[in-house]
Amino acid sequence: MAWTVTACMAVQLLTACERSDSLAERSPVPEGQPGSASLYEEPGLSKYDPPIQLSFVRENNDALEEILKELPGESLEHNRWTELYEEVLGIRVTYDWTEWSSIYSRKLGVSLASGDIPDIVRVNASQLRVLSNAGLIQDLSEVYDKYATPLTRKVLSEEGTGPFETVTLDGKLMAIPETNSSIEGAMFLWIRTDWLERLGLQPPQTMAEVLAISKAFTQQDPDGNGKHDTYGLAATKYLWDPVMGLTGFMAGYGAYPGIWIKDKTGKLVYGGIQPEVKHALQVLQELYRTGQIDREFAFKDGVKASDWIEHEQVGMMYGEQWGSFLAQSSREHNPQAEWQAFPLVSESGAAPKVPLPFSTNQFLAVKQGVQHPEALIKLINLHLEKNWGATSEVERYYNAPQAVWKLSPVTPFPVQKNLEAFRELETFRRTGDASVLQDEAKTIQKRIAAYEAGGADSETGWGWERTYGPSGAFSILDGYERKSQLLYESFVGAPTETMIEKQNILNNLQIDAFLDIIQGRPLSEFDNFVAQWNKLGGEQITAEVNDWYAEKGGSGK
Repeated sequence: MAWTVTACMAVQLLTACERSDSLAERSPVPEGQPGSASLYEEPGLSKYDPPIQLSFVRENNDALEEILKELPGESLEHNRWTELYEEVLGIRVTYDWTEWSSIYSRKLGVSLASGDIPDIVRVNASQLRVLSNAGLIQDLSEVYDKYATPLTRKVLSEEGTGPFETVTLDGKLMAIPETNSSIEGAMFLWIRTDWLERLGLQPPQTMAEVLAISKAFTQQDPDGNGKHDTYGLAATKYLWDPVMGLTGFMAGYGAYPGIWIKDKTGKLVYGGIQPEVKHALQVLQELYRTGQIDREFAFKDGVKASDWIEHEQVGMMYGEQWGSFLAQSSREHNPQAEWQAFPLVSESGAAPKVPLPFSTNQFLAVKQGVQHPEALIKLINLHLEKNWGATSEVERYYNAPQAVWKLSPVTPFPVQKNLEAFRELETFRRTGDASVLQDEAKTIQKRIAAYEAGGADSETGWGWERTYGPSGAFSILDGYERKSQLLYESFVGAPTETMIEKQNILNNLQIDAFLDIIQGRPLSEFDNFVAQWNKLGGEQITAEVNDWYAEKGGSGK
C-alpha cells in the first residue's frame, strides 16, 4: 500500500452535562497561545487562524431531537461540539442541509449523483468508489500520516486492517473509516424474568426450552390480565435488527444468515444460503403459525414493534447489550416489570457460536478542492481526545443525562470501550478500589449506585445496571470472549466488483424469501432462493471473496 497507517476503529452509547464556565477556562489552549499544553502543540490539534469553514450534510431523527430538548440553547448547528471545534481548532462546522431519516438517504443519493457534495461527506463503500472514480474526492494518505495523533492511530487500528483496506483504492487512502465495533454486535436473549417467575419457568439452556418459554408466554397469560394478548418472541420486518431481530435466534441453530463464514474445507461461504438457515426458518414458521410472533410483524419497523415492549405484550427478544434501554420502556407502565439478558443457547445445549458481522460500513471523504483536507483528521483527533484522551471531559462531551456525543459531525470511539468499562466495574466490585474506574466507568457506576440506592432518581440507573451490572449483558459478553464463542466474520475486505453491482438485489431477495417462508410459504422456497441467489450474482461474489481470502493467505485479518 502507498500509505503508512497502522489500521482502524469507531462509535457507541452514552451522554453529557451543563456548564457555567467558558471553554477557554476548561480546555488546554491551542499551540502558540500562553499556557499551551504539549498535547495541543501537535500538528493534529493545532488551530487555524483565521478560522476555516467545513460543510457537512446531516441526518436528523427523533433521538437527536429528544437530546436537544434537554439542552436549552443548543441545536444541531450550534452546540458544545461545534463550539469546541471552533475554539480549539479554528474550524467552523456548517451544514449544507439537514434532513429526517425517512428521506435522508434519498436526498444524499441525489446529491452524490449530481456531484453537489459538501466539504466532508459520509458515504458507504459503493458510494465511495463512485465518488473516487469520478474524481470528486481527495487522496488523504499524506494528511493522515502527518496529522493523525497517536490516540487516533490506536483507536482506528482496533478493528484490524479491514476498514482501511475498504477505503484504499488504487493504493490511495480515499476516506477515513468510521470504524464500528464488531464485538458490540454480540447478541443476547432478553427475557421478562417476572413472567418466568409467575409461570414457574427457568431460564433456557437449550433452544427447545426457548420455544417452551415462547409458547407459555403466548398461551398462559403471563401478565395476568385475563386476555389473550401476549407474544412469546419479538420480531420486525428488518430481520437482522440489532434489537428485536432474529440473528441470535438463528445462531441457536448454527445458522449465520448475515455473514461470510468458513466451511469445513476452509473456503468462505455465505451463511445465508446454508442448510442450517432452512431449519431455523422452519421453526420460525411454526412460531408464526401458532401466534407466538405477531401476525403483522412483517409490516412493522423497530419503532412500531417497540410498542409491544412498552405495553407489555412481548416476553422475549434477541438483541445487543443496549436492549436493556428498550426493555425499560415497559417499566413506565409497570414498575414491577423485570428483564434480564441471558446467553444464547443452542439446539444441542452446547455453547453456540455468537456471530459478529464486520460492522464498519461508513466512511468520511473530503471533497476535491477543499483547501485543508487535514481538518477532517483534526476533528477526529479532538473528538477522541476530549472523550478518551489525557484532557478528557466525559461528563461534558460524552456522558451526561443525554448522549451529547451524537451532536458532533464525527463520532469515532474505541471499539472495546464498553467491555473495558465493565471489566473496570467488576474490579471495583471485587476490590472496592474506586481508583480503577476511568471516566466512563466512573459515570456508569454513579448510575448503578443510584439505582441500587432506590429513591426518586433510581429508575435512571435500571438500564445501566441491566447492561453493566454483575449479571448484566457485558458479564455475558465477557464470558463469550473467555470461552471463545465469538464468531467474527471471515470477509473483511472492500466490497468486490459484483457486490457493488448486485449486493442490494441479493439482500432484498433474501429478506423477501425469508419473510415469505416465516409467514407460511412452502419451505422449498428456500431452495429456490439459494438457486436464485447464486444465479443473480452470489456464485460470482463467492469466487471473488475467496480470491480475496487466498490473497490474504487464508486469513481475514
